[in-house]
Amino acid sequence: MQSVEEALVAQVERLVAALHERRDSLLIWLRQHKLQKILELQERIQDATESLQETTVGLQFNIEAIKESDPVCFMEANEVLSKRIEELKFGCDEVLAQEAAVAPSAQLLQYRVDERPLADAISNFTFIQFQVPGVPEFVPSECSSVNNAVTIAWQPQPPLCHSSFSLQIDDGNRGEFKEVYNGDECVCTIDGLHFNSVYRARVKACSAAGASDYTPPLTLHTSEVAWFFMERSHPDVNVSEEGTRVSCDSYEHRISLGSVAFSRGCHYWQYKLLTYDTNADIAFGVAAKGVNTEAILGEERFGKCARGWCRYVDRERAWMMHAGEHFNRSQGGVQVGDVVGVRLNTDIRTLTFYLNQVQQQRCYCLSSSGQSESRRNSRPHLGAHSTNGHADLGVHA
Repeated sequence: MQSVEEALVAQVERLVAALHERRDSLLIWLRQHKLQKILELQERIQDATESLQETTVGLQFNIEAIKESDPVCFMEANEVLSKRIEELKFGCDEVLAQEAAVAPSAQLLQYRVDERPLADAISNFTFIQFQVPGVPEFVPSECSSVNNAVTIAWQPQPPLCHSSFSLQIDDGNRGEFKEVYNGDECVCTIDGLHFNSVYRARVKACSAAGASDYTPPLTLHTSEVAWFFMERSHPDVNVSEEGTRVSCDSYEHRISLGSVAFSRGCHYWQYKLLTYDTNADIAFGVAAKGVNTEAILGEERFGKCARGWCRYVDRERAWMMHAGEHFNRSQGGVQVGDVVGVRLNTDIRTLTFYLNQVQQQRCYCLSSSGQSESRRNSRPHLGAHSTNGHADLGVHA
């Protein structure tokens, strides 16, 4: 109790000192403002005095001119005298108008201190319970892992004085924890993780008084085998309800993207040509997020950073394409019923293509000029293909 009393006295003394400091600053401002008003008033008095002197001199000159006994001389000076009188009258009227425009209240220091906010603050000055929130608890029944996404749920524990929560996970390799969420919700979904990896998560509660300890780590295992479905990446693309059949309403090429991005491990998926017009050109491969979906896969150029890699095929031949450049051309196309396989190895960054279970040419190495090695290696890829209204594809991933 003694320490609480001492703390209260010290706080009040600091507030009183702050109030005195504010009083002194207001007095300084008031004195400066008063001095400014005095200078302005002195300036107006000086202007009025000069105007009065000029008027007096002008009147005296005109009085002397009226005494002139020679009519000819008077008539010669009449025009000059009249003009001078008009100038004096205009100057006096201007000075009087300026003085009349200045409200009497503006010439005074009409200020008062607004003490209401301070009075309200003083009336609300009281004790608060200064407690650190309790350590939250995970709710295992509400935590889950689907593909490479995890959902983590927790609940607060007494004392319930939290304002937010901070959730952290590691890198899936027992590395350092990094914050992935900070807010007042008690559930968070994190996607884009590595497949077949074990992640640790921990959470703490925060308030103005401080933060609780972290919870013991919760372990979550992402799926060992990746699966995905195709998404409707463009309005012209039609995807079946199961996400396993894709068609296009446009005769222009449109790109379809998979629902999951890969950044670690080896992944394989297949396309089956359900319908195929021999005029169709189809591109199978991968793309990075942000790829232009209104182009042929692999055709886009984005400065020095292209976002698509593919094997481009028609009914007679095939070739590789990246950043709009064609290479590794070979004979042999596709037809209805053919199965095209795509194998992505993100660990060594290679792309391999198969036609009816037979590998086509050598592995293709993914690379992007103009990027650092670390940036290239960390860039996730999505399964992708481009087609138009001349072909329907079945997808098995």
